[in-house]
Amino acid sequence: QVQLVESGGGLVQAGGSLRLACAASGRALSSYAVGWFRQAPGKERESGAAINRSGSMIIYADSVKGRFSISRDNAQNTVFLRMNSLKPEDTAVYYCAADFRRLLGSSTSTDANRYDYWGQGTQVTVSS
Repeated sequence: QVQLVESGGGLVQAGGSLRLACAASGRALSSYAVGWFRQAPGKERESGAAINRSGSMIIYADSVKGRFSISRDNAQNTVFLRMNSLKPEDTAVYYCAADFRRLLGSSTSTDANRYDYWGQGTQVTVSS
């Protein structure tokens, strides 16, 4: 059974850092584009960052550009999201998603509709 599992969330003070990980089991993540998304209470899901299968193409949402960094280690079958200079407004459940249908091919996207497989999410809370 294919699973995506996020980890690395937690409580951090404003200005701090966290590194989230998205690990896949049952399928090699290296062949697929992956995106990170987040959803805060009472708000719609928004995009964070996305990376193509080779790691050569990366996109960031304006809200995280310059503070967040997405990367992948295909040997570990894992995609990471490094979050620096965290703000209280970054508080949300963070989800990773994979394009297992390969709709994106060698590209990537921050459009959640392009992703068909989602993890359960990890909570990130940033205190002021």
